[in-house]
Amino acid sequence: LDREVSRGLVRSWELRCDWEGTELGPWQFVLGLGARSSTQADSGTSEDEAASEARSTTSECPSLLSTTAEDSLGGDVVDELSQQEELEEKLKEYVDCLTDKSAKIRQGALESLRLSLASRLLPDFLLERRLTLADALEKCLKKGKSEEQALAAAVLGLLCVQLGPGPKGEELFHSLQPLLVSVLSDSTASPTARLHCASALGLGCYVAAADIQDLVSCLACLEGVFSRSCGTSGSTAAVVPASLHGLLCAALQAWALLLTICPSTHINHILDRQLPQLPQLLSSESVNLRIAAGETIALLFELARDLEEDFVYEDMEALCSALRTLATDSNKYRAKADRRRQRSTFRAVLHFVEGGECEEETIRFGLEVLYVDSWARHRIYAAFKDVLGSGMHHHLQNNELLRDIFGLGPVLVLDATTLKACKISRFEKHLYNAAAFKARTKARSRTRDKRADVV
Repeated sequence: LDREVSRGLVRSWELRCDWEGTELGPWQFVLGLGARSSTQADSGTSEDEAASEARSTTSECPSLLSTTAEDSLGGDVVDELSQQEELEEKLKEYVDCLTDKSAKIRQGALESLRLSLASRLLPDFLLERRLTLADALEKCLKKGKSEEQALAAAVLGLLCVQLGPGPKGEELFHSLQPLLVSVLSDSTASPTARLHCASALGLGCYVAAADIQDLVSCLACLEGVFSRSCGTSGSTAAVVPASLHGLLCAALQAWALLLTICPSTHINHILDRQLPQLPQLLSSESVNLRIAAGETIALLFELARDLEEDFVYEDMEALCSALRTLATDSNKYRAKADRRRQRSTFRAVLHFVEGGECEEETIRFGLEVLYVDSWARHRIYAAFKDVLGSGMHHHLQNNELLRDIFGLGPVLVLDATTLKACKISRFEKHLYNAAAFKARTKARSRTRDKRADVV
């Protein structure tokens, strides 16, 4: 029995040493138990004194703590540099594979380049190889099949985002713009390739085109793609094959992106020409095309009110009726997720068209916050998000082009200590998520669609 008690006391000492970091021996710990309990009974300040001694001991060793932090920070820097070198070596291999005879290898290299450019910022590496990349992408767009052309167009859009609006980016866009227009305008080309060419044309022109004539020509090309399905004012929309819905949606969204930088002298003509026709796309079978048309209509109203505060649309009643129908659509033959997304979008569109404010969206990344408070900013953010995907937050933090577009200021340079100080604990995060969940549940219960809603 005494042996078992001794083992239990030694085990208790080991656990306490792990927790407190004490250097007492096991039998010193056993013998000191009675003294410790009697001391605690006589005075309640022993724990405070021990804590103050621990704090004083820690404060006497600042150099050791700072040296450890510097060592860990230096290790992080070395790791990051080695990772950057490894990534650049892989990128060199991908660039070399773009001229391979095998179409499968070229497509794999294009896909790897696309993922790398979306997730990392590599302007210096790309500047040195921009001519090589331009030649390779030109061959892929000219001679490649559907998938290869689509990937080449996607990589071109990312190159424009990486190089920015300077002369090098403008030169790259000008060299490949005719090919993008050629593939986009070719009705015999693959719809997938034409879709990505439309997106690349809109994004490249938005970022790199400095001449107004380039902007006007890109607007006309994109408008020609989706306008064929609208028909004339007052007529019904033409029947469009389902395979072309994605192309029409991409062309419309790229066109709307360019409208955000279009001079006011051209906006009036566009309003007169397109505002009566776009509502025809609201009856499309594709939910994505209906949503794109609704958001573009809201953007046109926003631009029109910027030019003329008392702007009045002639056929306002019919437009609001169509928007209200989509905002309350409950047809069971549509997918539940599509119905929910459509209703949410068109409630916001209808509210704005009738004279309300644009709903504000808050996007948090790192220690910063981006507010999307207009339909123009919403279209710009969505265009970059579609191209960058999960790398959007990284580019918002480090890409000067995006920070300039959204008015975020210079890139923040934060050391490891600052980042650690700003990081909330797991318990605080749990409390915040619980409070947010409760507030979200209450808000949804108030605004949830009811079958007995009166329209």
